[in-house]
Amino acid sequence: MADDVIKHSVHTLVFRSLKRSHDMFLANQGLLPPIDEKAEKILKNIKARDSYGLVMSAVEQAQAVKQQQILSRPETPHDTEMAESAALGSDGAMLPYNPGSTTAPAAPGSQGLLGTGAAAIVPRKPPTAPRPKWHAPWKLFRVISGHLGWVRCVAVEPGNEWFATGAADRVIKIWDLATGKLKVSLTGHVSTVRGLEVSPRHPYLFSCGEDRQVKCWDLEYNKVIRHYHGHLSAVYTLGLHPTIDVLVTAGRDATARVWDVRTKANVHTLTGHTDTVAALACQSAEPQIITGSHDSTIRLWDLAAGKSMCTLTNHKKSVRSVVIHPTQYTFASASPDNIKQWKCPEGKFIQNLSGHNAIVNCMAVNSEGVLVSGGDNGTMFLWDWRTGYNFQRLQAPVQPGSMDSEAGIFSMTFDQSGSRLITTEADKTIKIYKEDDTASEETHPVNWRPEILKRRKF
Repeated sequence: MADDVIKHSVHTLVFRSLKRSHDMFLANQGLLPPIDEKAEKILKNIKARDSYGLVMSAVEQAQAVKQQQILSRPETPHDTEMAESAALGSDGAMLPYNPGSTTAPAAPGSQGLLGTGAAAIVPRKPPTAPRPKWHAPWKLFRVISGHLGWVRCVAVEPGNEWFATGAADRVIKIWDLATGKLKVSLTGHVSTVRGLEVSPRHPYLFSCGEDRQVKCWDLEYNKVIRHYHGHLSAVYTLGLHPTIDVLVTAGRDATARVWDVRTKANVHTLTGHTDTVAALACQSAEPQIITGSHDSTIRLWDLAAGKSMCTLTNHKKSVRSVVIHPTQYTFASASPDNIKQWKCPEGKFIQNLSGHNAIVNCMAVNSEGVLVSGGDNGTMFLWDWRTGYNFQRLQAPVQPGSMDSEAGIFSMTFDQSGSRLITTEADKTIKIYKEDDTASEETHPVNWRPEILKRRKF
């Protein structure tokens, strides 16, 4: 029996095995299993419900409301001639006489074109941009020099008699607003001073810097009376709450910290940003704290809970400035892509202010509705807050002996009256601007070319 088995070579056996395998799997080679339509439909439904469940219900409700409105709307006449004549809207437009109709056509100029039974056909007005308010142009009034480094921050005291500036020479200088003369120099920081704020409730000046220090100066003795320790890196900006004794600081450690002014306690650490927090604003209404960061987001914070209420992600580049309008319950944020205006408290987008094509380091707004933005290249754009109309562009002149590349505006603020604008610059000077008294609406007309509809670019 054993002699009958034909002994093949290993080579032949391997090839036969390969052939058998090939024949077995040849039919299905490279083919995917057939698509199960039912399973695909179930998968899509689950995905849609998971991702858009809340929105889908809102859309369905909106569609139901719309359908209800269409059903409840009274019938409108389908006479094309009548529609055309109504669209003309002129006094001489003729209305066709329909002998079958019992109602007489209404006189031109009256509200209803037909009897009381049918709805009036009113021509729709195209939406138009509101006309901007006229603002006087601003001009350079005074240049103050005295710092030995880039001047990084400025704050005006509530009494409007003096203002303070902080610079890369580590000195805080206090200047008389009326004369521009130096009153006092405060030394104590060991690195660039980046933020200043004067308390409206106490004789205190708060400062922060790249040395991670936050200091409280008593202006009666010109001495530091408190330090606020906690930041892990440079502190770039600070703000005082207008109604409660709370100080907010923010910086390169991507956090904003809320301090009790008197006890120096770190009440909250506001975390959520993923990069340097470069801008900060406080107000007594909600949201009480607004921060802008190099991660290109703006966050609105609930001060009581110490949590983020809302994150605005519309900007494409880092946000370096946030400013709150003194009366209108709106705020603006600046980024190299554009300046955006927002509505409080929910952060609803209002409009873009496009055209300042530079790194916008700072902004200021006064109660007259003049918004000023200052760029890293020394350009200043002045805008009408309500309409977003750019009514003036300035290039800050550099101090004699400085290079043109030192034309950079780091911070700016209006004085308490809103009639003087103070800017601090890279040529180590402080510049004060005021309105041109000789200008009028005739000499400097509003060069206003409204678009039919301003495109809302998010």
